[in-house]
Amino acid sequence: MARTELSELGEFGLIEVLTKDAKIKNKSTLRGVGDDAAVIDHGDKKTVISTDLLIENVHFDLIYTPLKHLGYKSVIVNLSDIYAMNAKPTQITVSVALSNRFSVEAIAEFYKGVHLACEQYGVDLIGGDTTSSVKGLAISVTAIGEANEEDLVYRDTAQVGDLVCVSGFLGGAYVGLQLLEREKQVYLEQPEMQPDLEDKSYIVGKLLKPEARQDVYDFLAKQGIKPTSMIDISDGLSSEILHICRQSDVGVLIEENQLPIAQETQLKAFDFKLDTTVCAMHGGEDYELLFTIKPEDAEKLLFMIDLKIIGEIIPPEDGIMLHTIGGNMKELIAQGWRHH
Repeated sequence: MARTELSELGEFGLIEVLTKDAKIKNKSTLRGVGDDAAVIDHGDKKTVISTDLLIENVHFDLIYTPLKHLGYKSVIVNLSDIYAMNAKPTQITVSVALSNRFSVEAIAEFYKGVHLACEQYGVDLIGGDTTSSVKGLAISVTAIGEANEEDLVYRDTAQVGDLVCVSGFLGGAYVGLQLLEREKQVYLEQPEMQPDLEDKSYIVGKLLKPEARQDVYDFLAKQGIKPTSMIDISDGLSSEILHICRQSDVGVLIEENQLPIAQETQLKAFDFKLDTTVCAMHGGEDYELLFTIKPEDAEKLLFMIDLKIIGEIIPPEDGIMLHTIGGNMKELIAQGWRHH
């Protein structure tokens, strides 16, 4: 691959290269890339905005993270926040700080992932910023979404008696990280060794190329289910359920035997001598949706195999508890996600 130095293009030339493929897909985007600010007309809709920052060697490691995957994931983690509000993402801005270690081709590869995510989820890239960095790569993405006011869902509105639900499977990204970190150490010690990722596409994919749960958002709308509270799982199930409980002033009882854990996650966790429940409860970056519903809506969930009821909201004085497979009651403490 030919290499073009960033200095050859300059900031404006680079912006032109990175944004030439940005196509407007939403009529609400009145002005996209190319002015001081984007102009969005939402009429009667409410605008929802979320921002995430990703820092090299804190949130990602370029030894095992392809730049295209990183661009895709940078968008996804923000779209997930918008869906967690029960809103539809419509626009994003992307800002990057780059050291001179990166070529034009390298950062263009990152933007291929950005454009792919925009295409997949029907959102418009409408702006951002580029600047230099003394060391490494820093990424900031802002996502903008829209919803009718009555459809928006918050973290502080769960009520006693509500059922706790989760989409997808948990713990896969955390186990995927352990695998990639192990292979990285092997590579650093023996660069001629090829990584052993055979049959590990699920857990590696959960970490490097997660998906936002647009399908869950669409399903809930189609079934006429408005969650009573919702949050996305970026820092681990235990952290997120604690957010809902504290902000809603309620307790929770989670059933350990109901936690959805994929077989590949279980097998690899066993290899690493990791407790699968710990991976599911405290691992992060699953980007699934955690939400509560009224009991009368439970039957409607049967129409989507990917949703599971894992517990119930209880009075605050009863605590934040895990009912273990062995029949014990254990207080839930958030360990959170330690990024690498």
